Amino acid sequence: MKLYTKENLIKEFHKIAKQGWIENARKGNAGGVGNTLEDLLGIEENNLPIPNAAEWELKAQRLNTSSLTTLFHIEPSPRAVKFVPQVLLLNYGWQHEEANKKYPENEMSFRQTIHGNSATDRGFMIKIDRENRKVSVSFDYTSISENHSDWIEQVKKRIGLSELNPQPYWGFDDLASKAGTKLLNCFYVQAEVKKENGKEFYKYSKVTMLQKFSFDGFLQELENGNILVDFDARTGHNHGTKFRLRQNFFPNLYEKATGIL
Repeated sequence: MKLYTKENLIKEFHKIAKQGWIENARKGNAGGVGNTLEDLLGIEENNLPIPNAAEWELKAQRLNTSSLTTLFHIEPSPRAVKFVPQVLLLNYGWQHEEANKKYPENEMSFRQTIHGNSATDRGFMIKIDRENRKVSVSFDYTSISENHSDWIEQVKKRIGLSELNPQPYWGFDDLASKAGTKLLNCFYVQAEVKKENGKEFYKYSKVTMLQKFSFDGFLQELENGNILVDFDARTGHNHGTKFRLRQNFFPNLYEKATGIL
C-alpha cells in the first residue's frame, strides 16, 4: 500500500484529473466512482494512509446526483429497547410491498427518511433538543397524509396516536463521537459521469479538502433537512439506521474547506 503526505495526495488528484475520462474499474458496482478512485490511488476500503496526520476519510460522489452519501450507521438510544425492530416496525409498520410475493403475507416494513425541517407524510421527523443535548425522533399524527388513512387506523389500534413514548434519541456526545471519528478530516471528490457503448466513465473534476469536523454544522444541516436519518427495516431484518447527506453540503460540516480542483 502506498503512503501519502497530504501534498503528495493533492498532486495525485491533479494527475488523475488530467487523465480525463476513466473507465469504471468495478462494473456493476453502484459505488464505482469511489472504488475506481481507490484503485487509481492504490488504497483499500476508503482508508487514506497519511502518516503523522489526523485521520482522513475519502468521500467520492457523482456530480449532479440526487443520491445521498452515507455518513455513518448508528442505532437510536436506549439501544437495549431495540427501537427500530421492536417499536417502530411493530407499532408503526405497514405491509411490505413484496408481501405475499417475495416475502410471507404478514411481512411488515418500516422505511422512513426523516430530518428536522418538516415531517414525512407518515408524521415522523427529527427534533433537536439543545438544552438536553439530544436528537430525538418525533411522531405527529396531524402531519399524516390522507393517503395513509388505513394505516392511521392500524396505528391507532396498536399504540395510539400520541407522541412516541419513550422517544428514540441520540445523545449529542454519542453523535459527536461517532461523526467526529468517521468525518474528522475529509477529501471530498466529485466526478462527472458518462456512458458509452454500455460502459461507464468518470472524470474526477472537483476535489475539496475539508478539515476539522464541526458538530454545530452537523446539527444545523440536520435541522435544515440536508442531513437525513434513514430507517430501513422489515420483519426479521433491520438494515441499520443511517445518517445520510445531500450532495454539496459536505463543506458545511467542517470549519475549513479548501478547493483543490
